Amino acid sequence: MPAPHSSAVADTRPAGVVELERGLTRVAHLLTRARQHDRTVSAAGVPVDRAAVPLLRLLAETGEPMRPGEIAQRLAVEAPHVTRQVQRLEKAGYLERVPDPHDRRAQRVRLLPAGHDAVEAIRGAALRWMSGALAHWPADDRERLAVLVNRMIDDFLAYSASECDHFGIAGPPGGPLSAAPPGARGGTAAGV
Repeated sequence: MPAPHSSAVADTRPAGVVELERGLTRVAHLLTRARQHDRTVSAAGVPVDRAAVPLLRLLAETGEPMRPGEIAQRLAVEAPHVTRQVQRLEKAGYLERVPDPHDRRAQRVRLLPAGHDAVEAIRGAALRWMSGALAHWPADDRERLAVLVNRMIDDFLAYSASECDHFGIAGPPGGPLSAAPPGARGGTAAGV
């Protein structure tokens, strides 16, 4: 049985995309593996599981109470997952449920001061780890990487939200960014 992608398809991919995908896969694995999480929360002194961290960070970043359904949507997870995490984090004293001011039948989730402290401790431990790993990088390289990574994430989010065929099942992938000229938003990195 032939491979799903022939060498002809590989030749049409933009330069660097294969290595970028490989590198992002490695980074995702590194940052989400249990051992790395355990080291981070141990250094932070915050006993929470891996699934709780994105929820806590989201609430800290938005600064506003959110409905559980909105949390699930923003984290791209199922609602029962959020419900379980909210229950655990509420018992631990990191957040609380409050009535929705626009619909008293609904609830929102609000971060408590202990939750803010937990997020800052986790973030601080992660930043110390990352600073140590990149200490030998010139400051200009770290700053450029930060700009490019955030630009890439913005483009990934825009592409994911589009109605295009992301995986080329019905033809070549396309979308709102495919027509961007080189150097424009979503084009080559040379335009940064």
